[in-house]
This record gives sequence, structure tokens and C-alpha cells, in this order.
Amino acid sequence: MTGRPGKTQRQHRITRLLETHAVNNQAQLVELLAAEGMEATQTTVSRDLEELGALKVRVPGGETVYALPELPVRQVAPEEHLRRVLGEWVAEVAQSANLVVLRTPPGSAHVVGSALDRSGFEGVVGTVAGDDTVLVVASEDVGGAELARRLAEVAGVGGDGAAVVGRSTTNGVR
Repeated sequence: MTGRPGKTQRQHRITRLLETHAVNNQAQLVELLAAEGMEATQTTVSRDLEELGALKVRVPGGETVYALPELPVRQVAPEEHLRRVLGEWVAEVAQSANLVVLRTPPGSAHVVGSALDRSGFEGVVGTVAGDDTVLVVASEDVGGAELARRLAEVAGVGGDGAAVVGRSTTNGVR
């Protein structure tokens, strides 16, 4: 397989490489991917490492290498991660009763759904992600309209044809 793989395939390969190689820097990771027939830039690898939660750890001998932490089921993603993901991928927010619909570019909904699931965002019971749509179930105490308003604010949607759902002084992130 030669060429530019999709993000999911590339991140899967990066995970495997970090498990099997002592990777000291991003340039080395780009080279390892290339050796396996996968083209990627250092910038892309940097984003992938951030999204995967890779950390630099010191190993015996004193050198530092990238490692992926085991992710506990209840681990809460940092607020900045959610802001970045929603800001980058959410194009529109709509609401009906206790449901919120987030529209994303094709193939991106799972990234948004996963970030929301791990965020601890107040009022989110759960998500279901398709190809370009995330269905978010709002808790009864918060409701769909309020949750949509908060998510729209965090995502920064408005104008440019995107749904404007409201403004808030609170963002709902715990």
C-alpha cells in the first residue's frame, strides 16, 4: 500500500508502530510510516499523536520515546481537546426535543462523537455517530435546546450558512 492513507488507517498504523518501536521524534515516525508505504507529513503526524493522546516518556537509559497511555473507560478528555475537535469538525447544530444533531464533513462524525463521549460535557447522555452526522442525546434536566446552544457556542458555529442556535456565557464542560 503506497500513498496517503485515511486518517483512521494512519492512526492505527501509528499506534502499532509506537507499540513495536522506540520512536524518539516525529521525523522518525514519518520515516517508519514511509518504510511501510504510508506517506504522511510531520504536521499530520503531530496532529495524529495529539489526537491519540501520545506522551513522551523516559525509558531506561534516559532517552524519551512516544507512548500511548492505556485509556480507562471513564477518562475525561481535556476541555481544550473538545473545543478543538468541535471547532474543527462541526459545521451545523440542530435540535429537536431532547436530541441534538451535529453535522460534520463526511467521515468525521466518529471523531466528534468520541470527543463528546470522553468530555464529560454537562447534559450529554450519549452519542451515536454516522458518517457525517452525530446524534447527541440530551439529559432531561438540560434538554435539547440548551445543549444545542452550548455545543454551538463551543463549536463556534454561526454565520457562513451554519445553524445559529444561540449564545451562552457557560459552555457546559465540567
